[in-house]
Amino acid sequence: MSVKIYHNPKCSKSRQTLALIKEKGIEPDIVEYLVNPPGVAELKDVLSMLALEPRDILRRKEAREEGIANDLDGAALIEAICNNPRALQRPIVVKDGKAAVGRPPENVLTIL
Repeated sequence: MSVKIYHNPKCSKSRQTLALIKEKGIEPDIVEYLVNPPGVAELKDVLSMLALEPRDILRRKEAREEGIANDLDGAALIEAICNNPRALQRPIVVKDGKAAVGRPPENVLTIL
C-alpha cells in the first residue's frame, strides 16, 4: 500500500493533508513538487487517476503570475504546469491507481 503526496510544505492545506495521512498510520512518499516537479507523462497519469482535465488542477493566480496563457489546453497546458509547478493544485495524493486533491484535506480519505 504505497501512498504518494505531491506536497508543498509552505501550504497549510498540504501540511494538514500530510498530517491526516500520518494520523492514519501511513508514511507516504513525499514529493516536494516545487523541487522535483512531475514530468509530462507522470502528470498525465495523475490526471487520469483524478478523472480531471489539466485546467481543473491549475491554480489560476499562480498560473497568471507564471505567465501561463489562458488559451492553453490539453498537452500544452500539461507541459506549462510541469515547467511552472507553482501553478499545480496542491496537495495531490495518489494510492493504488487512484488520486485525490486534498482541498479540503478530508477529500483524500476516499482513497486511503
